[in-house]
Amino acid sequence: MNATTALVFGVLALLLAGPVPAILSRAKWPFRAPRAALVLWQAIALAAVLSAFSSGLAIASQLLVPGPDGRPTTAPTAEIDALGLPLWLLYVVVFALTLLVGAKLIFAIVQVGFRTRRRRARHRMLVDLLDQCDSQYPHALSPDVRVIDATEPIAYCLPGLRQRVVLSQGTFTNLGDAEIKAILSHERSHLRARHDLVLEAFTAVNAAFPTIVRSKSALGSVQLLVEMLADDSAVRASSPTALARALVTCSGSTAPRGAMAVGGPSTLIRVQRLAADGPDRRIAVAAYVASAAILVIPTVAVAVPWLVELSRLFGSSH
Repeated sequence: MNATTALVFGVLALLLAGPVPAILSRAKWPFRAPRAALVLWQAIALAAVLSAFSSGLAIASQLLVPGPDGRPTTAPTAEIDALGLPLWLLYVVVFALTLLVGAKLIFAIVQVGFRTRRRRARHRMLVDLLDQCDSQYPHALSPDVRVIDATEPIAYCLPGLRQRVVLSQGTFTNLGDAEIKAILSHERSHLRARHDLVLEAFTAVNAAFPTIVRSKSALGSVQLLVEMLADDSAVRASSPTALARALVTCSGSTAPRGAMAVGGPSTLIRVQRLAADGPDRRIAVAAYVASAAILVIPTVAVAVPWLVELSRLFGSSH
């Protein structure tokens, strides 16, 4: 690897962390292919992280120049004369930023996972204690459903090993059987697909990159896409009209942090989407191809040179 490789990967990481997500978040085509769009978002996030690390590794190879046997021949400070102090300092700063991104990513994954699961465990225990399950609510007789005493229409789910779908008595009062069925299908779709893990990953990646380069819209766009995927599942179980009525009724419902509510600020967009054109397979195929390209090209570009270096290093040890 050389300085050009480091520059290319550095620029790619910046583009994938900021401008590319900002442009994609304004596009409307993901509404017609939410699953493919979500895969594309995941590919962009992963490629941004890989590119950042690849840039750091390329710079490390300039600070620790490998010899014919693949082993470093000099200490980092010994390269000052060869590179010049300004360029050497730039390499050190960029490499330090790469290490910082990696450390923040690991810390964010652990922190988000621990805090989220702790909140869910406490809230799960609370709704189990306050459950108002009654035979007058047939849909509430399912083992994973809990009913809370509230007149406001509320519906959300608690992901995890002990999953819960939480509904309020107001939800049953204001909605009919078809709407309740749509809500249950929506929330159970979140639980089956483990959309919470996708959101946790994006939260961690969002926290890992410096504020000045990361896109503020990536996490919100992914949240909207997972809601659309759950909406599609609910439509298959009931009907667009039933789901639309349920979304509007529960649009003002609140949910604890770590839970996934059926309503929220994206309700209007999602209701409008139910009346718009259906899925477009061509858009989905294009998004999947783009996802593969975004992941494969940087991975191959960094993997091949480093596999060569590793083969030289291990070959010299025999």
